[in-house]
Amino acid sequence: MTVDRRDVAVRAAVEQGLLTEQQPVAAFLDVAGIRSSVAALRAAFAAVTDAPVLHAFAVKAAPLVPVLALLHAEGMGAEVASPGELALARAAGLPPDRIVLDSPAKTVAELREALDLGIAVNADNWQELGRVDTLVADGAGQPVPPLGLRVNPQVGGGSIGALSTATSTSKFGVALNDAGARERVVEAYLERPWMTRLHAHSGSQGMALARMAQGIHALYELAEEINAAAGRQQIDTIDIGGGLPVNFSSDEHTPAFADYAGLLKERVPGLLDGRYGLVTEFGRSLLAKHGTVLARVEYAKSAGSRPIAVTHAGVQVATRTVYDPVSWPLRIAAYDAKGLPKAGPGVEQDVAGPACFAGDLLAERRRLPLLEAGDVIAALDTGAYYFSSHYGYNSLPRPAVHGFTSGQDGGVRFTTVREAQSVREIVAESGGAQRDALLGEERSNALAD
Repeated sequence: MTVDRRDVAVRAAVEQGLLTEQQPVAAFLDVAGIRSSVAALRAAFAAVTDAPVLHAFAVKAAPLVPVLALLHAEGMGAEVASPGELALARAAGLPPDRIVLDSPAKTVAELREALDLGIAVNADNWQELGRVDTLVADGAGQPVPPLGLRVNPQVGGGSIGALSTATSTSKFGVALNDAGARERVVEAYLERPWMTRLHAHSGSQGMALARMAQGIHALYELAEEINAAAGRQQIDTIDIGGGLPVNFSSDEHTPAFADYAGLLKERVPGLLDGRYGLVTEFGRSLLAKHGTVLARVEYAKSAGSRPIAVTHAGVQVATRTVYDPVSWPLRIAAYDAKGLPKAGPGVEQDVAGPACFAGDLLAERRRLPLLEAGDVIAALDTGAYYFSSHYGYNSLPRPAVHGFTSGQDGGVRFTTVREAQSVREIVAESGGAQRDALLGEERSNALAD
């Protein structure tokens, strides 16, 4: 999202009453920006291979049905990792052949549903593969959807340990370099001629592109080894995962999808020579730059001579930033009560959230024009995870999410993607209908009397 487009959208949101005392925090998605990122992704891979590519959006990055429907309309599929995410993808209108199921803990029921629907599945481990064997045998004569195995190339982690999926002890996939594992993987494919895919996900925020490419090179070499052992091209599709890191320090979209695709062309040319179909699973890199969370400054105070702006956006929307600010810093932009960019010299100050613990800070010692009560702050680059993975601390409500587009006249049109959560809904999901469940029958009757 460019600065100009963001500034226009913030002013329009304030003028159109989308940020009020009743709803002091709201999230916004730039629809044109999302479309441009999808176009850039598709163009990047079309430039390096003429083989079919399914770009499956990682639903966990934005589990919102209208967002998935928009991405589907732009040619994306969906990568899902739970029954809930599968239900969201189907509610958004995605057909089974555009969905890929990945998860380290699939139940038999989940696997059966996926196979019955014709959804592609990547098994995570040997026990799960045994379950798939049974289900395939039970459905003898029925078409088998695309099935594969996830492997961990064990190339190492990035700068954020909790997100590093290709370390030597990662919980994901079959650890390829463990004793006897590689041989067992090859044998598993030879025993299952219906298994035609191979999957790895070595990328993540904080992972260098060169290391991501190293993991994909290991995956490609394994596919070649399996096909050579089979004497045919049994593996016809390689799922390279996603995990392209995002630049959270400026408005620039770096690294670009074209950078990664070009690196793969250089380091793993055989992957892109047309023999293998591809699946990608990008999420954060598609949406992060196109989202903004706005919040009203409720109070401006100071402590230890440091100004503190107390806002309504904190740990409930920016959980990772609050608990791990070094790994997940957020840029903050300051606006006045009318939604206009706030002027003035930079003053070192904290931007605090509403939750009842001291560490609930969006930014600490950040230089911004001095914030005052009634001003508006914008947490930038929050289009992925920040407003869709809600954290219910203090029973704070989920904020409304709005998409916006700009007309030729410069006007901004908002559409609601998700309504703000009401207090009534908070009570309902917190057991409101079961108020007397723990009181016992006698106590419940006494209260009723």
